[in-house]
Amino acid sequence: MRRSGTLARQALLVRVGRRSVADTGGRAATATRAEVLYTGPEQHVRPHVSAPGIPMETPTVADDGASIPLLPGEHTMSRRVSFALVNACTLSSLGLGLMAIFLAMDGNARIAAACLVACVAFDGLDGALARKLGVSSPFGAQMDSLADMCSFGLAAPVVVYASLAGSVPQYAAAIASALVAGCAAIRLARFNVSPKDGRFFCGVPTTMAAAVLALTVLIGLPLPGMVMLGGVTLLAFAMVSSFPYAKLARLLKLPPWLWLLPIVGALLQPRMTFVLIVAVYLVSGPILWMRAKRV
Repeated sequence: MRRSGTLARQALLVRVGRRSVADTGGRAATATRAEVLYTGPEQHVRPHVSAPGIPMETPTVADDGASIPLLPGEHTMSRRVSFALVNACTLSSLGLGLMAIFLAMDGNARIAAACLVACVAFDGLDGALARKLGVSSPFGAQMDSLADMCSFGLAAPVVVYASLAGSVPQYAAAIASALVAGCAAIRLARFNVSPKDGRFFCGVPTTMAAAVLALTVLIGLPLPGMVMLGGVTLLAFAMVSSFPYAKLARLLKLPPWLWLLPIVGALLQPRMTFVLIVAVYLVSGPILWMRAKRV
């Protein structure tokens, strides 16, 4: 008798739960958050207990209003000023990227390229200041990544598209520019979730790729349009490649006489020297990769 009474009680519980959901028109009913036990003329509610046959709804945890601080550590006036200065550099890079887009749309591709070069300078400045002043934070890293996508992932392709107008078919310039934007997005996302190596980049960084594209437009390389188009495509794929490329700190450790060659070349033939430096850097990635495979 006791077992039959338990089964009847469970069957009635299922019917009560379904009727409660139907009566509320899909809204959250009391039976979805608590078990309704029929014990006679009254119904008693026991919260947070799952009834047989009825999936228990996880109770919503109320937000206590606590916010995550953007600046880790002690919030002194000097640290706040330093934090604001670093983020001002990041916002300056973002604003210059937008300015480059506007100028490129008006047909001023070279001035837009100069704005991109300034973006590169501010992008390097905010990271250096954050480390020197001790105000590095996850917020700053994410903000820098978003600014890089605007300046180097969107502004740089627009400037490239404006510079290629008239020398190559419009659809070809559009495809190459879209390829640069897509590869830059992939490169930045991969950088955010990948472990960091203090010696090498995995693929050409977006900052360096944008600097190469901006300087190419700024100095006006006398190359055919299709050659420029091929170089833009190659640079886009280099960003998402797995080839190791040396960081600037590692390049500065090279013998001093190696730095004399590009300096002398820049005084004699600046355009040709620029092309050779970019070509050597792009080729260095596959060479380092093959050397690592042999070891």
